[in-house]
Amino acid sequence: MRILIAEDDAALASFLRKGLEAEYHATDIAKDGADAMEKLQTIEYDLMVLDLNLPKVDGVEVLKLVRTKRAGLLIIVLTARNRVEDRVETLDLGADDYLVKPFSFSELSARVRALLRRSKRPYEAMLSVGDLTIDRIRRTVMRGAKPVALSPKEFALLEYLMLNAGRVITRAVIIDRVWNLSSDTMTNVVDVYINYLRKKIDYGHKTKLIHTIRGAGYQISVEGENLLLIKEDIPDKQSLVNKAAGL
Repeated sequence: MRILIAEDDAALASFLRKGLEAEYHATDIAKDGADAMEKLQTIEYDLMVLDLNLPKVDGVEVLKLVRTKRAGLLIIVLTARNRVEDRVETLDLGADDYLVKPFSFSELSARVRALLRRSKRPYEAMLSVGDLTIDRIRRTVMRGAKPVALSPKEFALLEYLMLNAGRVITRAVIIDRVWNLSSDTMTNVVDVYINYLRKKIDYGHKTKLIHTIRGAGYQISVEGENLLLIKEDIPDKQSLVNKAAGL
């Protein structure tokens, strides 16, 4: 997921970012309420961890504004306010969960997973394409009966491809969702990591699962599945010329 951490305590925000990124989430930090609102307007987030005691625009106001515009955004309030009245007000305003500081990161992580299970975007613990299977809880990968050892970034890339199995994913989207970067100046890193995955997943297997769709991006699927249709959906140069000429 892509998560926004709205927290003005820099040390705590950094701690949360490291913990969530270790679990393969892409994260951004907003240092105040105004910064959080600006990021929410320009970036599509899956979940927000929200402190109530934010400068400029406090967390309660952020929550109210978010719920008028982004009803589907998952929100976990993480705050030092421990009064029952604060919990009731915040949950009534639309927060999905409420966790009081000090807290255990393992509990926060579990609450994130619980929200996913209850949301319209259910968390699938196991993903598979052909004989390739990944366990997103244990962070293990199997190709047939053989375990595959991946680095954290390789696993994150494979996980994203498998979450979108059968779809063509562009380099720009992969950079944004896996590397959490908005610039397209580092797209070569995608090609490098795709090659890493090919060597570990497809090498030595007759059926290839990771495909390059020329001029479009990458796809993971059983060899031959959907490839012809997707290639036909990509217009060639002459088709574009004809379209421009009204033919």
